[in-house]
Amino acid sequence: MPITPDAPATDPLVDGLLAAVAEQLGRPLPARLQDAFHRVPRHRFLPDRIWLRDGSGGYRPVDRATEPDGWLAAAYSDQPLVTRFTDNLPSSSASMPSMVARMLLLAGLAEPPTPDGARARVRVLELGAGTGFNAGLLCTLVGDEQVTTIDLDPTLATNAQENLKTAGCAPMVVAADGARGWPPNAPYDVVLATFSVDRIPSAWLTQLRPGGRLVTPWTSAWCSYGTLALTAAEDGGAQGRFHAFASFMQMARPDTESDQPLAAPEGAASAAAYSSTGLSPWAVAGGDLDAEFHIGLTVSGASFCWDTSGEHAHTRLRVDEPTTGSWAAVDYDGRTAADFAVTQAGSRQLWDEITAAYRRWEEIGRPSVDRYGLTVTAGGTAVWVDSPAITVAAR
Repeated sequence: MPITPDAPATDPLVDGLLAAVAEQLGRPLPARLQDAFHRVPRHRFLPDRIWLRDGSGGYRPVDRATEPDGWLAAAYSDQPLVTRFTDNLPSSSASMPSMVARMLLLAGLAEPPTPDGARARVRVLELGAGTGFNAGLLCTLVGDEQVTTIDLDPTLATNAQENLKTAGCAPMVVAADGARGWPPNAPYDVVLATFSVDRIPSAWLTQLRPGGRLVTPWTSAWCSYGTLALTAAEDGGAQGRFHAFASFMQMARPDTESDQPLAAPEGAASAAAYSSTGLSPWAVAGGDLDAEFHIGLTVSGASFCWDTSGEHAHTRLRVDEPTTGSWAAVDYDGRTAADFAVTQAGSRQLWDEITAAYRRWEEIGRPSVDRYGLTVTAGGTAVWVDSPAITVAAR
């Protein structure tokens, strides 16, 4: 049991946090998870300076020394807290507690003990130790000796280990590449990622026992949203569904990989083609997460950005796919919202692909994120809607 000498003093704050989490989820957390949040005080895992979203797209710092009440209130709020910046960008954070709780629920870790009172031995691999808070909750749920948590950044791993020690928790903490998992302690009953991926590393399934659960936030070049929960199959594959929550930082990889030269863009020198479209660029990139999620799954590698500088048009949606160097631009002239000018170049006609993907999404009933599923087999990966019989993407 984690040692929390100041737990009584912080109980009202934990109760307030649990109430906020319950409001987000639409129901109270199971008793085991509530107990875990009480036993693992979140403030013990935070640095003296944290950053909160400022409501204008940026962040404002909160220092424990100068704003102790504000710092403690933030620690027990249901919001993500940035704990480190690198090159002026957030590079580490403490996840939103309701997101943490949702993922633990998907992993099946809130289930009560067996009828005879015994607790089944559940071995958990956490990918992305971060502050160590989630690992602390895992220790309370399954036992210290059953938890392995890894982080690519040795400094984060060391800090997480110190935070866990302070909270009375002693899991195995390793500085390693999350994409490779941690084979020495495999097989695992649960593999839980705290960063987003756009594909499932094979090592994760190799290290997961049949019937085990894999839970990870999801991302694509087009849309960073959704959480995937898979159940491992006897043949080494897995199948499961997406769930409509979570937006996490992407999985970091070792610096050596970023040093590898990129292949020459195949379509960089291709002549541009001009056309028009009746599909509004806002329909595919204007904040409809269901549509954007579908496009992210089905138009591989494509990303977008908005240009409102007026340099090219009143408003431009720019689409890029770096592997081939293909790109597209959809321009709004500020007057006609029924017809938009399109420019495309490269070996991939990206706007045509996006249009086809959007029409397909409409044909199958404009499905929401939680109607999608994913199947992994030795032959590849397939994304489907409602059932594996309705495949929308494969690779």
